[in-house]
Order: sequence, then structure tokens, then C-alpha cells
Amino acid sequence: MWVADMDFLSPKEITEALIERAEHGIYGYAAPPGSLFSTIRLWLEKRFHWTVPEDSILLGPGVVSSLALAIRALTDAGDKILIQSPVYHPFYQVIKNNGRELAVNPLVYDGKAYTIDFDDLERKLKNGVKALLLCSPHNPVGRVWKRDELEAIGALCEKYGVYILSDEIHADIVYEPNRHLPIASLHPAWERQSITFMAPSKTFNIPGLQASFMVIADRDIRKKVKREQQKIAFHGPNLFANIAMEAAYQHGEKWLEELLSYLKENVRMSIEFLKTELPAVRPVVPEGTYLLWLDCRELQLPEEQLMKALIEKGKILLEPGKKFGEEGDGFLRMNIACPRPMLEEGLQRFKRAFS
Repeated sequence: MWVADMDFLSPKEITEALIERAEHGIYGYAAPPGSLFSTIRLWLEKRFHWTVPEDSILLGPGVVSSLALAIRALTDAGDKILIQSPVYHPFYQVIKNNGRELAVNPLVYDGKAYTIDFDDLERKLKNGVKALLLCSPHNPVGRVWKRDELEAIGALCEKYGVYILSDEIHADIVYEPNRHLPIASLHPAWERQSITFMAPSKTFNIPGLQASFMVIADRDIRKKVKREQQKIAFHGPNLFANIAMEAAYQHGEKWLEELLSYLKENVRMSIEFLKTELPAVRPVVPEGTYLLWLDCRELQLPEEQLMKALIEKGKILLEPGKKFGEEGDGFLRMNIACPRPMLEEGLQRFKRAFS
């Protein structure tokens, strides 16, 4: 219930496609098939009503690696890059490790849900920020940003000339009635100044294959990113990543719909368990992702003691909240993407840790 992958078998069509290719026995160099790009395009149209030209799709080595490449392509050492914390911890690393300056627009928590402080966001953007790293849907707090929120972000970034680097890896894991909207799909100007990062890895539980892609509408931005890929001699995902990605997007939709229904029940069950058995821990109800963000501050334990209790008493591992920024102090992140018996056992262990 720690790292963000699932304890479910991937769709059988992915496995079958990989086995078929493996049985060929020759694993030489291979360019991605043209059908992969049309398959991605059709997935975006069907799931998000977003029409993109196939030449705007650029394959990547993984979302985090692609974020780093984009940062290097579009910003210079010392430039400010903004994040909205608490947020996925590699965001901090790709900024600092590339010599950029971190700017933070903390999300506002009212005890139930998180919202964006747009006054603070504008103050930060007009103070020299070069790029915004948007997490949409948001990891770890589970927000699926609404149209008005995304429009406000887009308008501010357009006003101050800020690139939008939108990590949308959880785009497919959204619970009704919520709907994921790629920010680039909402306005031509925002599409021209953005890069959207997506992947089948979270959706179909294939993160180990390192299959991902970017949507880059602007030709000049696309050239800059390609140049950074060439600098590190990246020539595309490996043979099996391409096969898995195409099989996932061609054949995985029915499996995904069944997964979403199962996950939604896991969310409901987890929230009900905590409400009944451990009311001092308050979960933030997720609109998307398979991650529960748990407010543990009523336990009045410093993070070191929280983690010690989990490991030594509960025999369970969760992600500590401060890993996602100072605003995560007193919180934990729980992954609920597992079969129900495993979830039930995990919840009992979690309760035992703080009994």
C-alpha cells in the first residue's frame, strides 16, 4: 500500500501481445509502428474528446524523465519553476537536480478537500516563473481539476508567458461524476504553450515497461524537446514498451471500466472503515487516482513516530506525507489498488498500528 502501482494483473491482451512478440526470438532494433500514433490519437479522442495531430505526439522514456527533458529544453539554470504542494515528490527532484529554482503555490486544505489559492498563484507567476508543473489529476490529494480551475490556471499562464508542463499520468483513473480535462484541450493558446505528459503505465499497471508519450502542439517546442532527447541519445521506448502501449490503448478499455468500478468500491470501503474504526484519521475523498491522502494530525504523532508505528506495530508501509512537501506533514498516502482481501488486511494492519 506504498508505491503507486497496482496489485492487479494487466489486461490479458497486453500479456498476449508481449508473449507473441517474445516468441519471435529476435529482439533487434525496432522503430515504433505508425499504428501506435494513430492508436494514441484515437484514445485521446474517445476518452477526453481531444483531437491532436499525430505529429504532435512524441514518445518518451517515462513521464518523470520526460519532465526533466522538457525542463532542460524550455528553461535555463536558475529559472523559477512552480509546483502546487503537497505534490508528487519527483517534481522537486527534477527542478533542483537541473539547477532550477523552486517556487511553491501551496494548495489550500479546508479539512475536507483541496483548492488552489489563485491570488498566491498570480503573485508567484508574475514574479518571474518560467514554467508551471501541473499535476492533473493531482497526486497525492486526488483532485480532478474542474474546468473553471483549469481555465483560471491557463489564463494566468498565458498572461505571464509561463509554460504549462502538465503531468496527466492519472488521467484515466477518474471516478464519476468527475471528468478529466487536459488543460491543453481547453484553449488554442494554452495548447501552444504546454506539454502534456501521459502514459498507459498507471492505467494498465505496466510502469516497469517505461512507456509514455508527450503531446506537444507547438512545433518549436517540439523541436527543442527532440533536441534534448538527442543530447542523451534517446531514440524511443524499447520494443516491448511500444507493443504494450499499443495493445493497452487498442484493447484495454473494457478492462479499465471494470477496474474503475472496483477501485471506486475500494475507496468507499476504505473511507467507511476509517470512519468507523479509526476516526482520528480523516481521508480526503479522491476524485481520481487510486491513492488515499490521509489526515493523521489528530493522532498528534510526529512523522518519525507515525512511520515507526506503521512498520513495527502494523507491519505495513505507506508513504510519509512530508515526502510530498512541508504541507504534507501529518499526512500519509495509502495505495488502495489491490484485491479486496489484501485491502481488508492492510486496513486492519493500519488500525493495529495506532491501537
